Amino acid sequence: MTAYRAPTADIRFVLDKLVDLSALNDLPGLREATEDVAHAALEEAGRFAAEELAPLNREGDIHGVAFKDKAVRAAPGFAAAYRAFVDGGWPSLPFPPAIGGQGLPEVVAAAANEIWHSANMSFALCPMLTEAAVVALSAHADEELRRRYLPKLVSGEWAGTMNLSEPQAGSDLAAVKTRAVPEGDHYLLSGQKIFITWGDQDFTDNIIHLVLARTPDAPPGIKGISLFLAPKFLPDESGAPGRRNDVYPVSIERKLGIHASPTCVMSYGDNGGAVGYLVGELHDGIACMFTMMNHARIAVGVQGLSVSERALQQAARYARERRQGRAPGKPGASDRQESAALIEHADVRRMLMLMKAGTEAMRAVAYTTAAALDYMRHSDDAELQQAQAERFALLTPMVKGWLTELAQELTYLGVQAHGGMGFIEETGAAQHYRDARIVTIYEGTTGIQAQDLVGRKIIRDSGRAVSALIEDMRATHYDLLAEHPALSQLSLKLERAVDDLEAAVRWLLAHHEKDAHAPGAAAVNFLMLLGTVCGGWQMARAACVAIHGALKDEDEFLRDKLITVRFYFDHFMPRVAAYRRMIEAGSESTMALAAERF
Repeated sequence: MTAYRAPTADIRFVLDKLVDLSALNDLPGLREATEDVAHAALEEAGRFAAEELAPLNREGDIHGVAFKDKAVRAAPGFAAAYRAFVDGGWPSLPFPPAIGGQGLPEVVAAAANEIWHSANMSFALCPMLTEAAVVALSAHADEELRRRYLPKLVSGEWAGTMNLSEPQAGSDLAAVKTRAVPEGDHYLLSGQKIFITWGDQDFTDNIIHLVLARTPDAPPGIKGISLFLAPKFLPDESGAPGRRNDVYPVSIERKLGIHASPTCVMSYGDNGGAVGYLVGELHDGIACMFTMMNHARIAVGVQGLSVSERALQQAARYARERRQGRAPGKPGASDRQESAALIEHADVRRMLMLMKAGTEAMRAVAYTTAAALDYMRHSDDAELQQAQAERFALLTPMVKGWLTELAQELTYLGVQAHGGMGFIEETGAAQHYRDARIVTIYEGTTGIQAQDLVGRKIIRDSGRAVSALIEDMRATHYDLLAEHPALSQLSLKLERAVDDLEAAVRWLLAHHEKDAHAPGAAAVNFLMLLGTVCGGWQMARAACVAIHGALKDEDEFLRDKLITVRFYFDHFMPRVAAYRRMIEAGSESTMALAAERF
């Protein structure tokens, strides 16, 4: 497996030019987070990832985790790496200083998360879930819970998990059966949770589980679910881990990928009941959990970006080193021609360019969406705050769905670019392909994200939020025409793609009442259409910036960026028209075949 190097040049480009870190730096609460501070933090994050985390990725995949006597032991090297991670202050990056954080913008934390997951996705899942738990507790827990638990979660001394699914309740959380019986100032939890990432480990002093459960008198369905905090060890009077709580892993899953990240079956209350504390209002658990889940959805989208970047680096290195066949167009007799590096062959170059252009578009979409979260949290302009909240809500399911679906394609190409060696585990290409497979499933499958996007974010508000997005996209088109005539072809292609997006929105709004199956049949294609157009929009914005330096022959990176943008528009944007045609085909052929005929 190749070494990993953080793509800091492109990360800085997106943060400085597309996100505009300097504008974020003007927001209340972020005025100490200058561009220089952010750049220095990400450079150091890249170094730590390359030296400490990336070397463990392959070993973790081979060895996995051990499970014995209701306890998980992490893969070799993970405990030491986690201690170094905490000593470096990395868990506290995006949180306010008032709770022990460093006060950097959420978008900088997203960039750091990209780096961690590229280096070692199995490892990075643990601090990612802790970060999401901090977000949920900060928003919904009472003062006593925040005082007792937040500082050690923020520091990384303790870890957090998310406990939603049950054997009978996967995506349908209305079917949750875990019970929470009130007893004094707490509740006693009993039930079983499945698919709990990092549900147990041996490198933090405590693990704080956030658990969905139902009280005895709760109404049925979603409205009867509450959120509870259940620690592995109950803190004593000094706040140190004390008595063991009645929550244990009872098994771990054998999985396709992320072998070094334990996926646990957790049992609550086998010995009388696990102590849990109510988070937020009674029966308001879904709303509280969605605070955590929406944060996690952006993070999982970033995972799709991360594993794609790692697969790209590996495939590009192999293609430069491996020699095979004759390169077309080389001078001299073909029988005397030296074998060419794979990267000289047009089809291999096509695969690498798909990986490069797709990854850079994913990065731009993910970071600009994460920046909306910073405006929501820190802006003192109520109108801007509201607009950014609507933009974040609209784009969150797209970021989660499009980035993770595209990761399936790009990591597949990473294997394919290796030829036969891609199928051999020792190269590491297969691990990226296997690890990527989970990200379309985590935190709600692509279909669930797509139905959220179409049903709640498009149809429910009659297309208002997406219309504002389209207006911003059209402004970029006008800028391309007005300022950069050399980019007129990009402008034309962007205009056509935005027209297709607008037409798809009109079709959904016109047909959802006539055909109950229309939204569901169209949803994933609409998500992919929106993601592809948003990728093109951000790449067009990148071209507006890059062309100044490129035309003056000042910057090799900017010239490369223009080539990559052009490739994205040539090879990704044509998909938009096809997605529109599939949406407008409706549900008739999708639903026509009787269920028993499958």
